[in-house]
Amino acid sequence: MTFSASAPGKIILFGEHAVVYGRPAIAVPVIQVSARVTVTLTRSGEVVIQAPDIGLQISLADLPARHPLKAAIQRTARAVGIAQLPPCSLRIESTIPVAAGLGSGAAVSVAIARALSAALGSLLDDAQVCAIAYEVEKIHHGTPSGIDNTVITYARPVYFIKGKPLEQLPVGRAFTIVIGDTGLASPTAKAVGDVRKAWQADKMHYEAVFESIGALADSARQAIQQGAVELLGPLMDANHGLLRKLGVSCPELDALVLAARKAGAWGAKLSGGGRGGNMIALVNKEQAKKVATALESAGAVRTLVTEIKASQG
Repeated sequence: MTFSASAPGKIILFGEHAVVYGRPAIAVPVIQVSARVTVTLTRSGEVVIQAPDIGLQISLADLPARHPLKAAIQRTARAVGIAQLPPCSLRIESTIPVAAGLGSGAAVSVAIARALSAALGSLLDDAQVCAIAYEVEKIHHGTPSGIDNTVITYARPVYFIKGKPLEQLPVGRAFTIVIGDTGLASPTAKAVGDVRKAWQADKMHYEAVFESIGALADSARQAIQQGAVELLGPLMDANHGLLRKLGVSCPELDALVLAARKAGAWGAKLSGGGRGGNMIALVNKEQAKKVATALESAGAVRTLVTEIKASQG
């Protein structure tokens, strides 16, 4: 028997890095990219993992103890109450770029938890799936905020403060985002770790920057709920400036942000850990292709247009 599950990517609209220090952040799912896991129960053999996108085919037993895939599988089995996994294969496929700020690791963990728990006869609920993905995020990122696993598990826009109950974010009016990928891999753990060291050396300065980023996220929350899309552009620009102060931008990101603004974007900023990965631009829907073309001309290796749809009802 075969069981499958998928999970979307995500982008952070506001609040990255500051969210690790208790400030709010806003993130939305990106359904144009996804991770998919297919579990096939077999009559005999062992647990085999196939991830053709990264050239991986290996038995679960041969994976290192702290490998993220092994952690996701074992934590799912424990959550279901299974001590010994039955023979099976897990095929992992993903269109989400790795180390690009789109939540690749969390999406794979969420898809594993759902597909494997279904195969084991006890489909986990969203809260259980989210908790498993968060524990795996610690392997990926060291001190994760929890925002990736949350927005990907629930696949809805969220307003998030670490350690507080999840708040789904109503969207008053649809808006369009163009995502531009620098092509530079950007492991979040390194950027988060560097910011932590800088914060420890000068807490007063960095707390002030985090507070300003959090205030922008709160303003953006109000604008999104009220459908005041035009207010989000300047907030994005201001957020990017503060992220530059944290030292997490880079020349490639800055060039794409500038190119998007010159092409008519209402605002633009890096998204995620920074120092590579992706940036985002808020655009008039009709201008999306023009801005995407400008980003590609400025060095983006790929672009993606996503619409954040208005909430129903």
